[in-house]
Amino acid sequence: MPGRALGFAVLAAGVAVVSFASILVRLAHAEGAPSLAIAAVRLGVAALALAPFAWTRAGRELAALRGRNLVLCLASGLLLAAHFWAWITSLEYTSVASSTALVTTNPLWVALASALLLRERPAPGTVAGLALTAAGSVLVFAADAGGDAPSRDSHALGNALAVLGAVTASGYLLAGRALRARISLVAYVWAAYATAAVVLLLVAGAGGVPFASLPASAWLLMAALGLGPQLVGHTALNWALRRLSASFVAVAILGEPVGAALLAWICFGEGFGALQFCGFVLLLAGIFMAARAERGQAA
Repeated sequence: MPGRALGFAVLAAGVAVVSFASILVRLAHAEGAPSLAIAAVRLGVAALALAPFAWTRAGRELAALRGRNLVLCLASGLLLAAHFWAWITSLEYTSVASSTALVTTNPLWVALASALLLRERPAPGTVAGLALTAAGSVLVFAADAGGDAPSRDSHALGNALAVLGAVTASGYLLAGRALRARISLVAYVWAAYATAAVVLLLVAGAGGVPFASLPASAWLLMAALGLGPQLVGHTALNWALRRLSASFVAVAILGEPVGAALLAWICFGEGFGALQFCGFVLLLAGIFMAARAERGQAA
């Protein structure tokens, strides 16, 4: 298969696998797995699977982490742990479509933080993307505000947690941007995954999460999250970047919330109204514009 054709195939497979993350989370919730346990096991499985490769390829780098690099690795792991806890918990309260659409707004938050903290002047496309995303978020929140009071409160909490997941993911990406100039990708990714897994396991243990009493079906679903969306899905997306343009990959990644919404409709009968659909369209358009502008500015 030619290089670009193989790149398209791998990218499509990566987006499809990542789209299953929210479905697996929902199923694990149904099996009685708490959100903290799901997040901890997902990252723990990914870190364990990566460990032999990471220490073989970048063992010296990992052992030599000191000072600012070590602090940034730990901060990156903490932010990643907060991201997965917030996003996975959001799926307890709001729809898959709303949660995945809102959590993928992280390119906008990265652009905003770069402008405020790093003094990077935002491109016109970034500003337009911010405006579209803000409008889309308002529509999603407004669409979920219907129904009785408990339903409104539940959706509002879930949507807020999804946005928190996007913000913490942005912090993770910014820490990675600073670290990637100093250490290799495999060393950074493993350090972040391992740190996040340890933090989540400690918090879950302190909170009395009953790991031992969880059914085997819940463990299988959580392991599938770590090996599927976390390792296979994200690895495929990064691999595709070597053969396809960054802008095209950024657009393709927007298929995740679309795929997740379709899967939720098929698996759980979760539909959405016209106002919510308009919000999703504005969100995806804003994310695309900001991601494209940021990549263009970086280039």
